Amino acid sequence: MAKTFTRPASMKDAMTHYCPGCGHGIIHRVLCEVIDELGIREKTVAVAPVGCAVLAYDYWDFDTTEAAHGRTPAVATGIKRVLPDRLVFTYQGDGDLAAIGTAEIIHAGARGENISVIFVNNGVYGMTGGQMAPTTLVGQTTATTPFTRRPEKDGFPLKVLEMMSVLPGVTYLERTSVHSPGEVVKTRKAIKRSFQTQLDRKGFSMVEVIAPCPIYWGLTPVMAMKRIQEDVLKAYPLGVVKEGSERI
Repeated sequence: MAKTFTRPASMKDAMTHYCPGCGHGIIHRVLCEVIDELGIREKTVAVAPVGCAVLAYDYWDFDTTEAAHGRTPAVATGIKRVLPDRLVFTYQGDGDLAAIGTAEIIHAGARGENISVIFVNNGVYGMTGGQMAPTTLVGQTTATTPFTRRPEKDGFPLKVLEMMSVLPGVTYLERTSVHSPGEVVKTRKAIKRSFQTQLDRKGFSMVEVIAPCPIYWGLTPVMAMKRIQEDVLKAYPLGVVKEGSERI
């Protein structure tokens, strides 16, 4: 019997270290499918973060390097400027990008660096024990907000795309999710569009992907996907936030 569903050529045959129900595996595969479709595997360079995806190079069969915590956009900038013919993208979680790396991502966007950013937002620090992240929802319980996140004490969640949308150097911003098959398809299209934006030399682009963290949300994988639909998307609505020079 012929196979109708196979592993992308850009993805290694490796056992996952991610927790059951984690969104990273879905996003990893989607990235590889897009790279295969564009035929750019030999010209792609990824920059992995410090966080749950720190071992992304164990799964991707294309050039991948590591960066110090939060410095991922700075490393990607250096690679792209030295090798402008490469497709360079960063893969970052909410700690790497929206906490310790806030300055790097803002200034990369302000400079209009011709790179792509894949921002995985699961609203919690997964690698270090489930602490509150900049993107943690108001009312959400974490290891460091046992009485839930309260605005008067902990502030409000950081909406990275909306913040980046005011920068003239930023060309394309879209928020997607992986909580359903249909949304996975939309995520794939958005990542392809971000990569094509870079290939067309149009400047900085970012795709924020809302993903589940069942372990630190204290939910089953199925219930974690349901939480995204019912709660998370109220705070982080899906869709294009900026296209070209226009904010949506």
